[in-house]
Amino acid sequence: MKKKNESDSLKTEKRFTNLSGMEIEALYSPLDPKDFDYLKDLGFPGEFPFTRGIHKTMYRERPWTMRQFAGLGTAEETNRRFKYLLERGQMGLSVAFDLPTLMGCDSDHPMSHGEVGRCGVAVDSLEDMEILFDGIPMDKVTTSMTINAPAAILFAMYLVTAEKRGIDFQELGGTIQNDILKEFIAQKEWIYPPEAHLKLIRDTIVYSTKNVPKWNPVSISGYHIREAGSTAVQELAFTLYDGLTYVEEGIKAGLDIDEFAPRLSFFFNAHNDFFEEIAKFRAARRIWAKEIKKRYSPGNPASLLLRFHTQTAGCTLTAEQPQNNIVRVAIQALAGVLGGTQSLHTDSMDETHATPSEEAVTVALRTQQIIAHETGVVNTIDPLGGSYYLESLTNRMEEEVYSYFEKLDGLGGMVAAIKEGFPQREIRKAAFDYQKEIDAKQRIIVGLNDFREKKKWRIPPLRLDPLGEEKQIERLEAIKKKRDGRAVARALENLKKTAERDENLMPPIMEAVSVYATVGEICDTFKEVYGSYGEPGLPAATPAPLSGKRKLLICKAGQDGHDRGVMVLANFLADNGYQVIYSGLRKTPESIVALAVREQADLIGLSILSGAHNTWFPRILELLREKGRENIRLIGGGIIPEDDIRKLEELGVGRIFTAGSPLEEILEYINSLFTHKP
Repeated sequence: MKKKNESDSLKTEKRFTNLSGMEIEALYSPLDPKDFDYLKDLGFPGEFPFTRGIHKTMYRERPWTMRQFAGLGTAEETNRRFKYLLERGQMGLSVAFDLPTLMGCDSDHPMSHGEVGRCGVAVDSLEDMEILFDGIPMDKVTTSMTINAPAAILFAMYLVTAEKRGIDFQELGGTIQNDILKEFIAQKEWIYPPEAHLKLIRDTIVYSTKNVPKWNPVSISGYHIREAGSTAVQELAFTLYDGLTYVEEGIKAGLDIDEFAPRLSFFFNAHNDFFEEIAKFRAARRIWAKEIKKRYSPGNPASLLLRFHTQTAGCTLTAEQPQNNIVRVAIQALAGVLGGTQSLHTDSMDETHATPSEEAVTVALRTQQIIAHETGVVNTIDPLGGSYYLESLTNRMEEEVYSYFEKLDGLGGMVAAIKEGFPQREIRKAAFDYQKEIDAKQRIIVGLNDFREKKKWRIPPLRLDPLGEEKQIERLEAIKKKRDGRAVARALENLKKTAERDENLMPPIMEAVSVYATVGEICDTFKEVYGSYGEPGLPAATPAPLSGKRKLLICKAGQDGHDRGVMVLANFLADNGYQVIYSGLRKTPESIVALAVREQADLIGLSILSGAHNTWFPRILELLREKGRENIRLIGGGIIPEDDIRKLEELGVGRIFTAGSPLEEILEYINSLFTHKP
């Protein structure tokens, strides 16, 4: 009793909360967690419910797979980066594709202009895939591909590339992300309606189960949900519920749970709250094991295992004092390791400026190697297991996740919830609340809202081949000229008929890619059958200014779906008296300027994260001049190198704000533009 009183005396008026808003006590003791038996409820590594890890030995025999995400410019440039990383001790490959590829557009599509090879590698046809993996032993190195809407197509290209080299599919190991539900929730890189995408995912699960047994056909991703602004609880709840939805798709396809569940994998974010992140990973394993056991009673224990990849949080990196990002990444990576991850990507310090340089990616990889070989954390299994604080957090996390499960069940499942906009609203509110806390200094971000320096820390950005887009389009044109056009037409017609008959689409997709049909041609064929998906729930524009209020048009240009920043900014500016119109996604400069003129906007705020800033900003300025509307101010934000920022401001862009700029700073600048405020 005395100990309990001493614990109570440590509780003060000051309250601490973690990033999910859970109140944290000043001290945890053996009385915490409540009603918890450390031996019975915690268990041992490799045993149900796997709270302490999915393997009995974890990292004592071998470390996690060090898998750095990479993709830049053309296939040749990315192939060189892959080999550079493998030479320095990377253990697996992870492919980043550019936005046109992610959106199922070829490099010569009008919407691709300025974005080809900018946020990843451009892949239009099988030839690009062949070049991408030239000289890389595909049967010896596992490959992860971050691709969703056209995932089946890129998977088919990978398989055909291996087949042409004489590699047996039985020897191929890797993952396609192939998680479309989180795209509708967060990242917004969709092409077709949800039901059509789920059919494609179902087909890849069935095909890989029967033909590529070492392949993970879905990597259920919470990473992008977290990057969109969710809390850790929301990330975990929505991701696990997405996973259960995909399991149902496999069951609907006639598979037994033990045929495919062992090959499902997950992909989580590692954010800044160290203990909350570790608790999240532990709770994830426990909830998944319990739910799969309860719902499906598998005979194979591997069906209960939640295997996951971790990536450190890109949204936590700052453009200010970028060397600080090395420290953030190291702490986040350590959380992933102590949480029991199976593979890990560490972000580079310069990612808020541009595509990471070789020096920066080397430091990021070395961070993992230092954790593995110098810290001693691999010497024992689950070293934090049994911590009063950590076990309490794990239990709290589990309780909060089940609360979200109940809400999603009540809405009729995840697809129905997405159509109703429930997870999107929850994430949007969390993102806005988090940004307000930063702006109010309730949460300190070192170098951003405190401990700032006047001195600019410069990092020279990586410069891609300036003719990369032109070369990619030339290669695409050459492929179309030398391929057998009649064979392509037959393959696409067969693909269309197979889709209409509702049969498995993987075989006809493989036939189409093998005759060098392009990503765009195949996606367009599917659009003829399934249609396209439009962004739901956009606020309606008002045809005329309200009571003299200044009208601001907040925009996303190009194919990038990351709208966390613009949505937070739009809410903030509206709360501060401005009339705000949000343009929605997939907008061209022409459509943005037309909307600004029609709505009599006073200012255009343009967000670009795709690397196309040197294309889009000048074009908008040019169009405004052509229409005689130079009075409409243009400002911007995003991931833009400092040298490019200066050039754009010299061209006439009023101001460009880097990622993470305080909302008050943006508001102060906008206020300064107008004599009469909002």
